[in-house]
Amino acid sequence: MAEALIDVATARARVLAEARPLAPEPVDLVRALGRVLAEDVASDLDLPPFDASAMDGFATRAGPAEALEIVGESRAGHPAGRELGAGEAIRISTGAVVPAGAQAVVPVERTRVTGPDGDGEAGERVRVPVRAVGEHVRRAGEDVRAGDAVMSAGTRLGPAEVAVLAALGRAEVRCGVRPRVAVLVTGDELVEPSAALGPGQIRDSNVHAMAAQAERAGARVVGRALVRDELEATVSALGEAIELADVVCVSGGVSVGPHDHVKPALARLGVRERFWGVALKPGKPTWFGVHGSTLVFGLPGNPVSAMVTFHLFARIALERLAGVAEAPGVRAVARLDRAVAREPRRDQAVRCRLEARPDGWHAAPTGPQGSHVLTSMLQADALALVPAGQGELAAGEPVELELLR
Repeated sequence: MAEALIDVATARARVLAEARPLAPEPVDLVRALGRVLAEDVASDLDLPPFDASAMDGFATRAGPAEALEIVGESRAGHPAGRELGAGEAIRISTGAVVPAGAQAVVPVERTRVTGPDGDGEAGERVRVPVRAVGEHVRRAGEDVRAGDAVMSAGTRLGPAEVAVLAALGRAEVRCGVRPRVAVLVTGDELVEPSAALGPGQIRDSNVHAMAAQAERAGARVVGRALVRDELEATVSALGEAIELADVVCVSGGVSVGPHDHVKPALARLGVRERFWGVALKPGKPTWFGVHGSTLVFGLPGNPVSAMVTFHLFARIALERLAGVAEAPGVRAVARLDRAVAREPRRDQAVRCRLEARPDGWHAAPTGPQGSHVLTSMLQADALALVPAGQGELAAGEPVELELLR
């Protein structure tokens, strides 16, 4: 007896149970953007490493308004090299070391510089207002203290993370390996985008969609193929892909029709089934199995179904293999702008555009939601996850979203 359809959460849990992070590797910081950190990072120094000026102006002691003798300069990268005494001021630029003995920085626009005779010649003095201890001074360690934990393993490195690693002096970091992905599409009707169309033919989009989704998830696409609707051709193509990749995604041919050869081919290759069939629209005929350490996804052939199931299932496997520690999916809640009819037995993934309004986020379906309507993915910001049930989810009702990224 065939296994009953499982819900999305159960299917994702089975995927994650099989997806184990790949061994990490050292990565130069200049190539680390988008990679997943495989080590905890602590600071071995204070940031800033010294008391620094937040303004162009004069370093002084705290005190009442008075005229001070200008005795030197502290520029960024060129400290003054002397201690500040009573009745003295040192010119200072933004980011420069605050000299020993100084307690505050007075912005240049709040001062007046004169010479001994008021003409601005040698022996200059500066008139400064009342100033308090710490005024316009960035204290050493104000951002990070030596020994502080700064980032945890499992963090995906964005521009801010790369910047902090650079500030900490990390020219190289250990990151999770980018998973290798092979994408295959079955179907005698499919031709390459550059081909002229013959009778009954369509141009394949699924290989390109899945490869793009894999790359966006941080993977390396190591194989792409169109496979004819023949058992031996399917066995051969899948066998090569399994040897080549950490994750294999094959779209189409996974159902039970007379020309659907993916499941028999996977069985012949010894791929062990973990589930087949998800209570999801679009995406019901989704298959998942394992061959050694290789994860294999049999995704539906309809273009939208393939993209939705890749996002919900294959993408989280790729992120876990790369070392991402966070829970799968980026979830949010919005209010529906239009009613959506429920499916009695299956949850729906409705492609939506998001708009921020004064009362919060609003989600509007992108148009017709048929699984063949590829343009419904255009400008889609999220999948609105409409739970199974009777009737409809009314306009204005809250709906859980999974953000597309």
